[in-house]
Amino acid sequence: MTEKAKVLQRPEHYSYLLHRKQRVTKIILPVVISALVFVGFIVWISFATFNQGGDVGRWAAISTIWIVIPVMIAGIIVLALLIGLIYLMSRAISALPYYTGIAQDYVFIAEGYIKRGANMAAKPIVAINVWLETIKAFF
Repeated sequence: MTEKAKVLQRPEHYSYLLHRKQRVTKIILPVVISALVFVGFIVWISFATFNQGGDVGRWAAISTIWIVIPVMIAGIIVLALLIGLIYLMSRAISALPYYTGIAQDYVFIAEGYIKRGANMAAKPIVAINVWLETIKAFF
């Protein structure tokens, strides 16, 4: 193989060329600007907090507020879900006694069928055991 054949050819289609042109402006530049702004905020807060006249207690309170806000929002969402579940349970409990009575009636009917089927299945075995015990008693 020649040296030229080993080098991969870069695609020359329109979307690839457009991507190469937009890579800096649409991807790299926003990431770099966001990182610089973030570092700038850190430096600004540090100077404001730890300077001679900086009030560390105030900044600690502000930080605590920003930490507590997401927890409070999550708590409100959980509270709303619990209120909804309590409402649904109260609606279900008011409707359940009627339906649980019907379910008990069907279970009582099924109990009769189950006992009858179990007795029918056990009857031949019990008859054989009685017959064997009678033979043992005779001898």
